[in-house]
Amino acid sequence: MIAQFLRSSKPFHASRLLRAGRSYYSTAPSKPSLQHVAQLRKLTEVSISKAREALSQTNNDIQQALEWVKNDLAASGIKKAANVQSRETREGLVSVCILSGGSRGKTALGGGGIRAAMVELNCETDFVGRNTLFGQLAADIAHTAAFITEPTDSSTIIRSCSLDILNDAPLLSQNNPSSHSSSTVSSSIRDLIAKVGEKVSLKRAVTVVQNPFSQSSNLGLRLASYLHGSVGSAPQGRIGSLAVLALQSPELARRLESETFVKDLERLERALARQIVGFNTGSIKSSDGDETALYNQPFMMLGGESANEPVRMAIENWSKQRGLVQDGEGGIEVLEFAKWSVGDVVG
Repeated sequence: MIAQFLRSSKPFHASRLLRAGRSYYSTAPSKPSLQHVAQLRKLTEVSISKAREALSQTNNDIQQALEWVKNDLAASGIKKAANVQSRETREGLVSVCILSGGSRGKTALGGGGIRAAMVELNCETDFVGRNTLFGQLAADIAHTAAFITEPTDSSTIIRSCSLDILNDAPLLSQNNPSSHSSSTVSSSIRDLIAKVGEKVSLKRAVTVVQNPFSQSSNLGLRLASYLHGSVGSAPQGRIGSLAVLALQSPELARRLESETFVKDLERLERALARQIVGFNTGSIKSSDGDETALYNQPFMMLGGESANEPVRMAIENWSKQRGLVQDGEGGIEVLEFAKWSVGDVVG
């Protein structure tokens, strides 16, 4: 009878006991709450499905879920970066960060150094180029470049920034500079690749870091910038300019304490930066009437009577009218500028 029973019974497998055991001795992780999902997405910007997966894998522990997302982004970012490496990146943004714009008020002389950076971050499509995450990364990279660069003895003020050094630097948040990030610029780019599924690459970067001149020189420095084709409130666009201006006058410190003068100066600076972007500007000065030289162009971006004057003459008249020129000495000069368009061919 026993033999007959065994022959008529279904084959026995240990897996059946294991499956049954799970139902009695294991508790499946609870379904992630909407609150937890929203909190994790706010902290990481990952998709809803990825946030749910992270919480499910970590039993709804937010801190463990953050670590899970970090590791997942690193793994998927490296894989996706390798898969898209051969693709071209002709879209993106030029981003500018100015940490110190130069002489102002009581710091006009001896305390008005300049510190800034301009970077170009590229992607494959305009759709990703207008993505908030892409724009924030570009802004953070520009902020990082401006922050980490040290003054050096150089014949130029606007200097190329090493991409190797910048990629290895910890990414510094523009919105929260005091926060400490464990991510570098390069790992943050890989994380973004994992999120958007496109190749993202840092094409170029320049920095401006200059200590103030001595008080006896009556000389101050200022920065001017303009971005065309902005996609948000951040200083970003498809075409950007960054210019260094020098102001010299015995009256400079007193003038810069005037709010009216400073507002007029800021208007002039913006007009110069827009002029560089809006015209085919390749240099500052030229003796042969070349209109690709900034000083030879009609100053249309300043408007008014200056629209029909060459930039050089308009700046000279502006300086005289506002008391910077004393006994034929003093005024404003554009020392250097950089102008970039997204997709420029860089030699």
